[in-house]
Amino acid sequence: MKDYSTPFLTRFSRLFKMLLWLFSTVRRIRRLDKASVEQRNAEFSAICAEALSILNVRLIASNRPSESLKGVLVVANHISLLDIFAITALCPSSFIAMKELSRWPVIGRVARNADTVFIDRSNRKDINIINEAICRSLTEGKNVCFFPEARTSSGNGILPFKAALFQSAIDAGSEIQPLALRYFDSQKRRTTQPSFSEVNLFVSLWRIVSMQEIEVHVDFLPLEKPQGDRYEVKDKIEAAISREIGKIHEVLAE
Repeated sequence: MKDYSTPFLTRFSRLFKMLLWLFSTVRRIRRLDKASVEQRNAEFSAICAEALSILNVRLIASNRPSESLKGVLVVANHISLLDIFAITALCPSSFIAMKELSRWPVIGRVARNADTVFIDRSNRKDINIINEAICRSLTEGKNVCFFPEARTSSGNGILPFKAALFQSAIDAGSEIQPLALRYFDSQKRRTTQPSFSEVNLFVSLWRIVSMQEIEVHVDFLPLEKPQGDRYEVKDKIEAAISREIGKIHEVLAE
């Protein structure tokens, strides 16, 4: 089988450029303290698009709304660290992330400066505080994104969704924007290579820079107005994303 991985020089060049990008991003975010929501969104979208370009990642967006989304809860399946770049480039949002991310070198600092809310899912009191914070952001017209699987999958399917944070959309009366993400290699084949479900951040990053090209397909599903309790809302969104990923499997199998 032909080897479609990149030369070592290219891999190290990408890593070096990403390191420069990280430090540049810290400085750029610091200048956004007094910026409007629109200005922050535009800057974050540009920052993430640059990162994807360095890594030779192409975004393929389907059914993207013609108008910018405001004050919506963005919900997506979680596969790779690239998910955040892809979503922010298309639909700038604040993110809900695992508490451990705040301690990652440099990336943790970038995440804090980008208004990321860190959550300890083992603490149910923390969940209530996070829901209140998300609700405030939504009512202020800001988008907030979270991954209801609570951890990454291989990308070939989705893991069971957690219901707790859907409560924020119900409390704020905000719409939910479901997204379905899939990854493909340079040969248009479905790939699990960018996933970090079974590896750490550094192994995952090495796998990403080793790929010639990555395509991230992002499908915008219809906006949902939450109806019922958080479990009913969770079930509906989970089914919608699962169906979309299932359709893609069927197309690829033809």
